[in-house]
Amino acid sequence: MSKTDNIKQDHGRGSTPVFMDLVLILISLLVVFAVSYYFNFFSFLMRLFQDNPKAFIWLDEIIVCLFVLSAGLAIFAWRRWLELKKETAERIRFQEKLITIAETKAETADIISKQLRSEIEYHRKRK
Repeated sequence: MSKTDNIKQDHGRGSTPVFMDLVLILISLLVVFAVSYYFNFFSFLMRLFQDNPKAFIWLDEIIVCLFVLSAGLAIFAWRRWLELKKETAERIRFQEKLITIAETKAETADIISKQLRSEIEYHRKRK
């Protein structure tokens, strides 16, 4: 079985590193939600906005900027993933070419070795 077959088989499994990262992110999200809900973590924001209504002016810009940042980072990560996928495919292709070249070189060495042995035997018999 070649390495490309192993890679194709790994995509069907649920325990890939990507899947485990997603599970870890979801668990972290749930923990943060539960902790912030239990401790009422963002109540200080409500007090800040009630005491200083002008601070509320910046909140919508911050939320929009964070949304654009997260979308941009998602696109950035997607593009890096596509580049990595392309690079991996190229490396596998080059590795297969190198294996083929190495096998050809070994076969050529065997043929040359057999020819040399036969010539040596021929010259021994002539003497």
